[in-house]
Amino acid sequence: MSLIPQWREVPAEPGRVVAPDERLSWPQTAVMGMQHVIAMFGATVLAPILMGFDPNVAILMSGIGTLIFFLMVGGKVPSYLGSSFAFIGVVIAATGFAGGGANANIGVALGGIIVCGAVYALIGLVVTGVGTAWVERLMPPVVTGAVVAVIGLNLAGVPIKNMAPTEFDKWMQGITVVCVALVAVRTSGLLQRLLILAGLILASVVYAVLTNGLGLGKPLDFSGVANAAWIGLPHFASPVFTGSAALLIAPVALILVAENLGHIKAVSAMTGRNLDGSMGRAFIGDGVATMVSGAVGGTGVTTYAENIGVMAATKIYSTANFVFAALLAIVLGFSPKFGALIQTIPLAVMGGVSIVVFGLIAVSGAKIWVDNKVDFTDNRNLMVAAVTLVLGTGDYTLHFGGFALGGIGTATFGAILLHALLGGKKG
Repeated sequence: MSLIPQWREVPAEPGRVVAPDERLSWPQTAVMGMQHVIAMFGATVLAPILMGFDPNVAILMSGIGTLIFFLMVGGKVPSYLGSSFAFIGVVIAATGFAGGGANANIGVALGGIIVCGAVYALIGLVVTGVGTAWVERLMPPVVTGAVVAVIGLNLAGVPIKNMAPTEFDKWMQGITVVCVALVAVRTSGLLQRLLILAGLILASVVYAVLTNGLGLGKPLDFSGVANAAWIGLPHFASPVFTGSAALLIAPVALILVAENLGHIKAVSAMTGRNLDGSMGRAFIGDGVATMVSGAVGGTGVTTYAENIGVMAATKIYSTANFVFAALLAIVLGFSPKFGALIQTIPLAVMGGVSIVVFGLIAVSGAKIWVDNKVDFTDNRNLMVAAVTLVLGTGDYTLHFGGFALGGIGTATFGAILLHALLGGKKG
């Protein structure tokens, strides 16, 4: 298998589908790569901020992780790897992070992320050897939908309890939600696809008017941006390995498997190419990228639905686009000025965006049920979904001596085990 595909150049004709092994002209490919960076930007930056990680490191490692994934699949699977929201709940639980600023216990989280990546890569090795049928039996749509929904519901308390310390901040969170919603409903095209980023910018402008202009809250301070260098190293961090954090964070590997499986199936359907043969290598690539990211202070990574959405809209599936996107992300990762700009985003605005994002994650779980026509007249499906949602939302935690398995972990294992235990029709 060649690590670098020989892309065939095709013209940019209206309505033309550009396959993974094809590309537009190099200037057009570079522009498409820039669009993919914009699409992933909001979520890839938001996730590390919510966990107290350095956003510059997350952006840098998303680019490096995407290149690792690209090489692992031989350039056959078009995907961008960005910060995974599946890690937020377990990282917060493992580190006791209360929101705002840097996470003082980031090393503990990084150790758990590396273990999770190793588990994920091992699953990929098994899939490479025996195929994906066992994964689909283990995690049918009723299970994956419930687990994805739980990620959003489990995180609901973070912005509500930790990201609005004053009454003004609470109102600002609500204004931010409205800003994002207006962008989502009242705009179209690329702007609508960038609803999180566009809504965040709009809300930040409103915040500046209310604080810097009218003195209603803590004003925005851009002195850090002015003083930051254009080029420099981000704040790398070293992992610390503990059994409790590993047990808490490692189960996220199952969620990443479910996400990646669904994304590759979606890309297969859009391109008309069966990518099942690359599934194991895709899991390995994502797992290795997560380990590399965790080793230097980055978040765990996953294939991004945002970028799949861009491909669906443009019908351009060239993997060359993602090479350019990855290289641009790496450049941004080495810009302290870019990182300082991100840090100026008000906590209340970030909290409002978080409410929307976590809600969308929860609803995306329900969408999996709808898209796969999960039959809730089947009591097994009903019980699996109902119990999983409450375990995760209520943060049901099990202790094993000095170890603790938090709500997302118990919900994930609970859904898989309950589905297998109850038997019956496939969900």
